[in-house]
Amino acid sequence: MLQDIFPFIFSISPVMIAGGFLWSLALYITLTKVKNWLMEQLTRWLNFADRSLFISMEEFEDTRVAREAQNIFYASILSIIPFSVLGFLSNWALDLSLGGSWSISLGIMTCVVGGVFALGNQDGEMSDEE
Repeated sequence: MLQDIFPFIFSISPVMIAGGFLWSLALYITLTKVKNWLMEQLTRWLNFADRSLFISMEEFEDTRVAREAQNIFYASILSIIPFSVLGFLSNWALDLSLGGSWSISLGIMTCVVGGVFALGNQDGEMSDEE
């Protein structure tokens, strides 16, 4: 089916897909400050775009809470896209340089280390608040 659309052959490896999403998860867990900043920016943009759709301020204020919650949800979903791109690029670079098994192994180790780092970071933030 893809050969009918594209004039060249395109092979998609399940290992590349798994490795790309594994690296995406590792980057998403590890880079929490970047993730939070990106979600704030996307939420601001979605709220601004949503505000421009309403003519009357009364109607805008009546549904504001529900729309802002919906925009936060959309921003969290959209924030996954840049991490997916970076994850696939990281997996591809490691696959070219070290080989497929190394990119998967390093992705698993990065997920574990990133998870421990994120837990330690949350614990440090909680102790700073007390």
